[in-house]
Amino acid sequence: MAAPEQSSAAALDEAASTFASLRPRLFGIAYRMLGSSAEAEDIVQEAWLRWQAYDRDSVRDPGAFLATTTTRLAINDLRSARSRRETYIGPWLPEPVDTGADPALGAETGEALEMAILVLMEKLSPTERAAYVLREAFHYPYGQIADIVQASEDNARQLVSRARRRVAEQRREAVRPAEQRRLLSAFLAAAREGDLAGLEELFAADVVSYSDSGGAVRAARIPVAGRTTVAKFIVAFASTYWTGAAFTWVEANGSASVLACRDGEPFVMFTVSASGDGIEQIMWVMNPAKLAGIATARPCSREEGA
Repeated sequence: MAAPEQSSAAALDEAASTFASLRPRLFGIAYRMLGSSAEAEDIVQEAWLRWQAYDRDSVRDPGAFLATTTTRLAINDLRSARSRRETYIGPWLPEPVDTGADPALGAETGEALEMAILVLMEKLSPTERAAYVLREAFHYPYGQIADIVQASEDNARQLVSRARRRVAEQRREAVRPAEQRRLLSAFLAAAREGDLAGLEELFAADVVSYSDSGGAVRAARIPVAGRTTVAKFIVAFASTYWTGAAFTWVEANGSASVLACRDGEPFVMFTVSASGDGIEQIMWVMNPAKLAGIATARPCSREEGA
């Protein structure tokens, strides 16, 4: 007969193995809920602590238990995160994640992952956002979504339907990835040259530029909107902003993006979302805290693909 200590160690090893196999999905849920790798990691760590301390013999389906735990923790965190974002300096954008090199998001699809979608999802209630993520990104059945968000199955269907409608109302059909990359490449070239006409030609009439600095670096503190206004805004800083910059193409949140560094340090990662009308959104992540993760995964030291 095994000693109690050996039995306990074996049980903990089994718990750790089970958790490790599910961790990518748990991180994927938490990240889509919160738009922050750091906050998602905290949620996953808390889920592990609860799993470690729980009576695991009473759990028939560890995957369902841990998805429920993670989602409910994320819902609670999102409620407090919203109050923090009310005092955030300037526009808020998600913390970008390198989906080209890091499989940690654990999604069967790339749904509810693009930066533009995560921004739209900020307008959903925490419960709507949870239901939308579970259904669109991970294809959970409505019955299980209902259990996780503590609602009836009919209410779970309504949550998903309402979230889909609210996201769709604010988004035109996106272009294919190859076209998005082409537009981003053309945008980079025109922005570096300060080419006003070239920029205007790329933009949809209602294009919006969002600069997320969190007040840590100098940046526009309100969105800049309109084809001509955005083009003039970019041209105004072109002569100095790109001096000494090196560029690396990255896949951030499933879309082509560009990481720019100067003297070996990242100063911005930017991407665009586009429809058949042209570039609709330019998203500049400038907050050093949000650049740290993707810069570590994809350090830029030379000019690539510009």
